Amino acid sequence: SKKNIMNILVLGNGAREHALCFSIAKSDQLSKLFCAPGNYGISKIAEVHNFDINNFDTLYDFCLANKIDLVVVGPEVPLVNGVVDFLDSKKIMAFGPKKIPAGLEGSKIFMKDICSKYNIPTAAYKSFTEKKLACDYLKNHTFPVVIKASGLAAGKGVTIATSLNDGLLAVNDIFNDKFGSGCELVIEEFMDGEEASYFVFTDGTNYIPLSSAQDHKRIGDGDTGPNTGGMGAYSPAPVFTKEIQKQVDQEMIEPTLKAMRDLGSPYQGILYAGVMIKNNKAKLVEYNVRFGDPECQVLMLRLKSDIVDLILGTINGNISSIRTNWEKNHAATVVMASLGYPNEYKKDTKIKNLELAENENDIEIFHAGTELKDTELCAVGGRVLSITGTGNDLQTALNKIYTAIDKIDWPESTFRKDIGWRAINNG
Repeated sequence: SKKNIMNILVLGNGAREHALCFSIAKSDQLSKLFCAPGNYGISKIAEVHNFDINNFDTLYDFCLANKIDLVVVGPEVPLVNGVVDFLDSKKIMAFGPKKIPAGLEGSKIFMKDICSKYNIPTAAYKSFTEKKLACDYLKNHTFPVVIKASGLAAGKGVTIATSLNDGLLAVNDIFNDKFGSGCELVIEEFMDGEEASYFVFTDGTNYIPLSSAQDHKRIGDGDTGPNTGGMGAYSPAPVFTKEIQKQVDQEMIEPTLKAMRDLGSPYQGILYAGVMIKNNKAKLVEYNVRFGDPECQVLMLRLKSDIVDLILGTINGNISSIRTNWEKNHAATVVMASLGYPNEYKKDTKIKNLELAENENDIEIFHAGTELKDTELCAVGGRVLSITGTGNDLQTALNKIYTAIDKIDWPESTFRKDIGWRAINNG
């Protein structure tokens, strides 16, 4: 069949977007690849333009000037703000859900209400808009309990409170606008078990699964310390069995897609279900309306199919006719962050010898917070590099990654030494 030859713009500046660019760059449907705002690593494979992607008029002007045929939205903020509705109204194809279905991530309360209406298994919850009521509720609750800001909080607005005191502090933070103004909050039962990330490409009616992955949210080895945006990931995730997948499809994905159709706004794009697995049963922790970071990095190394076919399938309504091929191997990624992250960290620290790590076999390095300053590579963000590798089994992939990390000279960095530990211990 005749392929489309397209100018494609990826929105975002993280390692997730670098991985998406890496995958799109392999497509024979690509004419020219652009990324905004991008980063130094992305600039090696795409033309990078630094503008505010949440200013839709600027975005539209850029698309016109550069004859953009397809916009691939990496992060959640533009999706929740309605970028796809906007581009659609301007007759520019965009990958990702529209504003209403993007509320599955944009509002915990919207997501939880869908769960109760459509009987989707998830933690019991109650939502609050007043501090006093939330505090009173906590005083009569058992601990641990989970307290979440309802809106987007860059993955950080979640507290697992082990005591009343912790809980009251978390409620205070949210109502003091630590995670954005006008915050509502959700208090839900604590779920223990093993978490997995499951991704589907959907056109609103049909869907195709991607391989499973598991990420490590906490900064410290052994899953200790504060939550982060994600310190590493691996795929496939052995805990996500065929039986679990079937249950998640039937009890979560299908009713959620139906719910969005019932609202008159079908969900088109990638839907990411974070699930908690215990005693071979999954419960929904949260939905995200875009690829996970760092899960995207491992998925893109294992995906053999043309990602542009999958993206167009979600937009054109023919996702079920598309085949996905995966490498039979295992992939993992270890995030190198600035020392001090997720709290205060030094900016502009120098990263040396990166090319030595890149020359290792089966290693790809995806950039997030990097910039070139006077010919020197500098770290300008919290999560900075995703050192990603493949192997016949998970341990082999991880050995390659840690060998590569050893070659990088960047003393002001921190990384987990135990990514994949659950899978290896259970393997």
